[in-house]
Amino acid sequence: MDDPVSEYTARLLQQEKEIKLLSAEIERLKDPQSLDFSSTGLDELREENTRLKYRLNILKKSLQEERSSNSKSMTNINQRLQEIFGDAISVAYPDLEDPPLAVTPNQQAKFGDYQCNSAMAMAQMMKSKGQKVNPREIAEKIVQNIPDNELIEKTDIAGPGFINVHLKKTFVSKLLTNMLMNGVQPPTLDKKKRVIVDFSSPNIAKEMHVGHLRSTIIGDSMCRLFEFLGHDVLRLNHVGDWGTQFGMLIAHLQDKFPDYLSISPPISDLQAFYKESKKRFDDDEEFKKRAYQCVVRLQSKEPDFIKAWNLICDVSRKEFQRVYDCLGIQIIERGESYYQDRMTAVVKEFEEKGLVELDEGRKIVFTPGQSIPLTVVKSDGGYTYDTSDLAALRQRLFEEKADIIIYVTDSGQAMHFHVVFAAAQHIGWYDPKVTRVEHAGFGVVLGEDKKKFKTRSGDTVRLMDLLEEGLKRSMDKLKEKERDKVSTPPCRKGGGGGGNWAYRLIRFAHSLSLSLSLSLCLVCIMSIARLANIQEAALRKAAETCEIVLEHEKEWKLGKCILRFPEILQKILDDLLLHTLCDYLYELATTFTEFYDSCYCVEKDRQTGEVVKVNMWRMLLCEATAAVMAKGFDILGLKPVQRM
Repeated sequence: MDDPVSEYTARLLQQEKEIKLLSAEIERLKDPQSLDFSSTGLDELREENTRLKYRLNILKKSLQEERSSNSKSMTNINQRLQEIFGDAISVAYPDLEDPPLAVTPNQQAKFGDYQCNSAMAMAQMMKSKGQKVNPREIAEKIVQNIPDNELIEKTDIAGPGFINVHLKKTFVSKLLTNMLMNGVQPPTLDKKKRVIVDFSSPNIAKEMHVGHLRSTIIGDSMCRLFEFLGHDVLRLNHVGDWGTQFGMLIAHLQDKFPDYLSISPPISDLQAFYKESKKRFDDDEEFKKRAYQCVVRLQSKEPDFIKAWNLICDVSRKEFQRVYDCLGIQIIERGESYYQDRMTAVVKEFEEKGLVELDEGRKIVFTPGQSIPLTVVKSDGGYTYDTSDLAALRQRLFEEKADIIIYVTDSGQAMHFHVVFAAAQHIGWYDPKVTRVEHAGFGVVLGEDKKKFKTRSGDTVRLMDLLEEGLKRSMDKLKEKERDKVSTPPCRKGGGGGGNWAYRLIRFAHSLSLSLSLSLCLVCIMSIARLANIQEAALRKAAETCEIVLEHEKEWKLGKCILRFPEILQKILDDLLLHTLCDYLYELATTFTEFYDSCYCVEKDRQTGEVVKVNMWRMLLCEATAAVMAKGFDILGLKPVQRM
């Protein structure tokens, strides 16, 4: 007997090939210049076109059903509905180019589960072309052409042309069962991509402060999301390990520890060391001149100065690693120094293509459509952040062969990256239609003076102090809720403390109280089966044999909410806004609470407390909720509160 997997794969490939051939034939029939009207009548062509579209829809449906029945992945219901309505619109209005496609979850249950809002936008598009059509008529025509499918129970049209969609309960139940049996699996991946996420990026010779925490946490969570979806992810730490500030640090090192070449200097407080050197640099002109000379000798790579530079970098790395260990962060350091030798080649490439202009001794690059130039060489011949970021981007595109590159910094750097990306496109390094290069910005962290934190000022809040305070406050909240005797503080997977857990969800969900509530909710859900003495083996068997009944409105609401998880992940991939996941987890927790308050999962004798009845399909809904919440926590890099 043939291998069933190979046989299934061959059938899928054959069907996909037929779909492409039929689609090409339909497009050919749309072009009157390619047709011989003397031998083929218009009516015959229309009839052939209709037959082809019918066959195409049958093939698509067959392909989708085969994929669904053999896939362990979670189904993105919204995406599937978009495919269905996209087919319906293309059949109903074949001559309308790029018709708008809008499918969203319905906000009011009485109107159904999802809603297609394309009709109104299509009416506006047709009106601009001189065709006046009532949007309700458009909606009716779309509904008439919805192909047979596995998930829509019925549709109805409301108002000016809203198409309300009611899902089949059996379809939702089947998806929940599939998830329980196979776990929370990512949606099917069309192509594995090389993803680079540039995040954290503290400055050498300065301790990390609260301003770095957002980039570190958001960047790590983005990496976790792309990794969960099956992509090849490279986590890069673009540390500030090169520049003029190292001149003053080396000069101060030479004065304070003159034997640093033979005896490792005991720099225990890098913060104080930096502030001392900065004060001397600002107040002492002779020291400033010597600092500039040190920069030149460092850039010339004189061995003694390279050793001094390495000593300072190593002290910083140890401090950075303390933070990363606490947060459980895995990241590869590639600082500005890594790209120094590549900067000369980058400048030369821009010069050879005639893109460099001279401006008062500087070499600048203007990009079409951008009002601000990039300075690639300073008047003194040195390179800049612009040069460094261009060199880094080029290396990632051509050497790492990245498909997606994401920079996670505060939004104050948005304009800088916008111009860098524009210059890279202008010189032909990448096509944004093929390669995705984006800046994922977040709010600027302000100090008490309402000004942005600056690491070079030396007066910022130490990150380790903040993490320790986060741990203290999370314990205080547990005590306030009288859970300190039965729960341990929430902590980061692989990390040693709760500061990260507290800070992550404070940043995402805006409230420590809300953060702990989400974690405690997950713990409570996971304990329901244990308190009812239901073993894991019994739950696994129930998932295989028990149909998940969704008759009660709260069961139905919870089931749909659980299955929106792939939609949420897709939205984050589209806009890179991770707070959407926290909002969803909160919605899932509140939806579960409504369900648990209205639907008995376990019924006990009021006097003895013994379990008298277990509604197993509801227990399975509890398990499904816990599984999705746990995966959401995992993507955010969190481990929930633990029972003692």
